[in-house]
Amino acid sequence: MKKVFLLGAATMALGLPVTAHAQTQNETEASEGAAQAQNQPQRRATFSTGVARARDLLDSAISTSTLAGDEIVELSARSTSEIFRAIPGMRSESTGGDNFANMSVRGLPIALGGAKFLQIQENGLPTLEFGDIAYATADNFLRADLNLAGIQAIRGGSASTFASNSPGGIVNLIDKTGDVEGGTFQLTSGLDYETYRADFEYGGHITESLRFHIGGFYRQGEGPREIGYDGYKGGQVKLNVTQEFAGGGYFRFYGKYLDDRTPPTAYAPVMVTGTNSDPVYSSVPGFDIKSDSMLSRYYPAHLALGNDNTTVETPFSEGSHAKMWSGGFETRFNVGEWSVTEKFRYSDISGNVIQPYILTGTMPPLPPSIGSASSLMGMFGVTGIGYATGPNAGQMIADPSTLNGNGLLAIMTTPAVNLDSLDNITNDLRISRVFGIGDGKFTLTGGFYKSRQEIATTWKYATMVSEIRGDGEAALIDMFAGPTQLTENGFLGYSGVLIGGQRHDRYDLTYNVNAPYGSVNYAIGKFAFGASIRYDFGSAKGTLWGSSLTPAARFATNDVNGDGTITFPETRVSTLPYGDPAPVDYDYDYLSYSVSTNFRMAQNFSLFGRYSKGGRANADRILFAGYVDTTTGELLRDDAAYDPVRQFEAGFKYRTDALMVFATGFWAKTKEHNINLDRSYRAYGLELEAGYRTGIFSISGGATWTKAEITADALDPTTIGNTPKHQADLIFQVMPRIDTDRFSIGAAVLGTTDSFAADSNQLKMPGYTMVNAFVQYRPIEHWTVMLNANNVFNALGLVEVNDSYIPSSNVTTARVINPRSISASVRFDF
Repeated sequence: MKKVFLLGAATMALGLPVTAHAQTQNETEASEGAAQAQNQPQRRATFSTGVARARDLLDSAISTSTLAGDEIVELSARSTSEIFRAIPGMRSESTGGDNFANMSVRGLPIALGGAKFLQIQENGLPTLEFGDIAYATADNFLRADLNLAGIQAIRGGSASTFASNSPGGIVNLIDKTGDVEGGTFQLTSGLDYETYRADFEYGGHITESLRFHIGGFYRQGEGPREIGYDGYKGGQVKLNVTQEFAGGGYFRFYGKYLDDRTPPTAYAPVMVTGTNSDPVYSSVPGFDIKSDSMLSRYYPAHLALGNDNTTVETPFSEGSHAKMWSGGFETRFNVGEWSVTEKFRYSDISGNVIQPYILTGTMPPLPPSIGSASSLMGMFGVTGIGYATGPNAGQMIADPSTLNGNGLLAIMTTPAVNLDSLDNITNDLRISRVFGIGDGKFTLTGGFYKSRQEIATTWKYATMVSEIRGDGEAALIDMFAGPTQLTENGFLGYSGVLIGGQRHDRYDLTYNVNAPYGSVNYAIGKFAFGASIRYDFGSAKGTLWGSSLTPAARFATNDVNGDGTITFPETRVSTLPYGDPAPVDYDYDYLSYSVSTNFRMAQNFSLFGRYSKGGRANADRILFAGYVDTTTGELLRDDAAYDPVRQFEAGFKYRTDALMVFATGFWAKTKEHNINLDRSYRAYGLELEAGYRTGIFSISGGATWTKAEITADALDPTTIGNTPKHQADLIFQVMPRIDTDRFSIGAAVLGTTDSFAADSNQLKMPGYTMVNAFVQYRPIEHWTVMLNANNVFNALGLVEVNDSYIPSSNVTTARVINPRSISASVRFDF
């Protein structure tokens, strides 16, 4: 039935090549670059993200990549962060879900997740001001669908001075704006997994000067992993309306509504044998690490005390629930010979995140939380265990050593995080003018950026005991010490018992960011010289409450389930100590600059070089970490306010109608302040991007070789000289395709060499290569039938391993890429 009902499946619309838009003179600079990028591999498009004015790439001293619709199709990606893996120089550690991807560029560190040094934008403004907010990374609130015209990415370069908090680079998702008449309706279904999706988009002119575009999607289903229920449910709608002005310029209003639930890809158990330098990873019996998940239909709702210290139930089906209302406008017009661009957006952002989490035994001083049932029973003095939930609820387990064929238990420290408010307001005003000076052209640009980012979240923990079983059928386990029951319906405590009741925290913060900036560029003959500067100054104000700051709040007694009886888990309840608040009240400022030169040696060849210094203001990641005075709210160390990044890059660009080759050597040095981190890093390497087209065949791709090193560590000097965790020597992308009138076929080969699981450089994560593929057939005009396959050969790709060395139990936990998934789509263009 599902093969007939072809209703939306993949996490993104993958079947529709985005048609190159014939941009009008009045269109935005951002849309110009994305739309014209359909000319791949020639890369003749101008590029506008993170620069003063849109220019031909061979006239710009920047390292960039552009993805248009047809290239996105051939990736057969299942999430936005998977799309980013096709960008040379970019690490996107995606497990296939729509959340919590770790992203960075050119060896810059990924310390505790998210995209700290990289800014993710939508139509030229950031989705979130900070890319590594705990449990609220920018990709949580991004969905790629048929609204997407293309993606522009800049690595390093002028990203430091044309956006705040983006020294590593910018990735900008650009929407269609209705300049091409027509629309699309598409139905998609998973063939070997259960998720169904419907997409639509339509745009066109209302009058000669007024046009619009609207589109969105809705989906529902379990997804590519076995979790036992519909983990995917929701969608989004986007709308924009553009009024063009006589004589040039435009005004555009746009809006977005997102309400979508997705299942987080949590750490899951995996066997590891061999040696630290040559480990062998495999599934534990009864649990396939590729396709199973620690989520289960038999997990009851998470219980803990909420914002008002009363019981809150959070069902696991909430998963990662992203909610976003946003609206804004952008305009461009001329005042005399000056060009003025104004962009404004307000976003109302909130949501929830719940996922099981298993601490591992090699994270001292924490006790082990996964292992044989007998070892965990002995640790807690347990004499017997039984099923708390599921079809066998109430039954004792006679022989725990044979449980599910693996004999394993997990004590899960499970967070349920309320994203109470991530609202932000952003505004970017820019003016620019070109002067004729001598035989050259002098471009002067100035602007002011202003944003306000709220971060109001509540962390609630519960500790649960679970068996290890796949197919979404794991049950919670009750533990008994003689006649005493230590758990209640599988809960060992309504707090983070294994972490001493800490991290039951709440913070309500507002970050203000202000940044005047400017640039000059002088082009004469074959040479262009540029310089830009940005001065960021801002503030962080708000209040913290939590058991992490107040030990007395870590374990209290509370009748959580309201039955009038206090059980052992109800003596392990964390509370929010509202009588013991900690303020946050500090200011910061830093200066960024960039200087460059470009030499257009020939029509098809140019050389460039650039030196930049930028910075990233720290947000919630330095809270509860000893960097902020809990009495005054001021910083205990001024250098913790922001982390500087210095970069040098030089390279060449060669482009003909059939061949494109861009190569860049890079060097970067950065500092990092984070939870339990006070470090410096250095990285250097070589980045290559190339494309070739002949007749019906084309191929594009890239490779990035990186050598990265920890150069200083104030907290753990033993890591100095080591390679940062997850940093591979080589990442690569190869994307061949064939296009004819009737059909298109292509693949995306995405790979990485091995890397270390932790900064101690002991346990390795093996490299892997993932192959995606697609086939499109157009039987008649307006109709297309498509197949998309993600991870065709079902490769095991480890993204994160939660141990620094092989534990004695040979069981660790890891996050891995999704298993093979195949979807079919039918599309009608009208």
